[in-house]
Amino acid sequence: MRLAHWRALRDAVRLRLGLGLLALMGLAWSLLALPLSYLLPRSPGLRLGRYSAGLTFRVYLRLLTWIGACRFDLRALDALREQPACIIAPNHPSLLDALMVISRVPHVACVMKAELMRNILFGAGARLARYIRNDSLHAMVRRAVTEVRGGSHLLLFPEGTRTTRAPVNRLQGTAGLIAKYARAPVQTVFIETTDAAFLGKESALFRKTPMPVRYRIRLGQRFDPPKNVAAFARELEQYFKAELADAALTDRPAGTAARDGQRARDWSHGGSA
Repeated sequence: MRLAHWRALRDAVRLRLGLGLLALMGLAWSLLALPLSYLLPRSPGLRLGRYSAGLTFRVYLRLLTWIGACRFDLRALDALREQPACIIAPNHPSLLDALMVISRVPHVACVMKAELMRNILFGAGARLARYIRNDSLHAMVRRAVTEVRGGSHLLLFPEGTRTTRAPVNRLQGTAGLIAKYARAPVQTVFIETTDAAFLGKESALFRKTPMPVRYRIRLGQRFDPPKNVAAFARELEQYFKAELADAALTDRPAGTAARDGQRARDWSHGGSA
């Protein structure tokens, strides 16, 4: 029993430390990004903002690995780096999803909730990176199409919010709409985890969580630009349901601790954690 209490206390400290680090790093970058968003012209500001977002999130995920809060296997995303622009469409179980993709895919444009663009921790950095607000559908689609046609990958969560109905929420038609007008494919991405409720939409922020929480990303099917947006949304939803139905990661058996340690060291040298 004492060991169980010790582990629970250790994991609670890891969780709070991880969230505190995210807040501190977000606030520090916002204090720098705020004046830069006014001083820099659009193009250099955009490049600096997106590069800095990727670097910041990469460091943050390494820190989560180092403190033992999470383990990440994001290597599948590396295949997107040199590919033509597409809509990156992942499922959305947790708050860390966008961070994982942005940390690994350089200079990606991201569709964000409008309230996050005003958030004290992330708003200034998002504005510097010229991320796209989702409060106006017409403006969002127009800007997203411009980004993709200009050669940038676009990160868009088809669920519109974090998953509340396993295995995936009802999908919106936005990804297909943008793909149709940008004449770009939709690359599905699956985020699998050992704890689907961790930092989820309906989960308490400080819920008791056994750590490390493991994440693995894999690439799914790449869909051609659709002609019928509504039909494409239904097809995409069925595909996500089928792929995610039995995709939850499970804790690996005893004896993998050494491999976990090696994977953490690999991450610190630029690999996955």
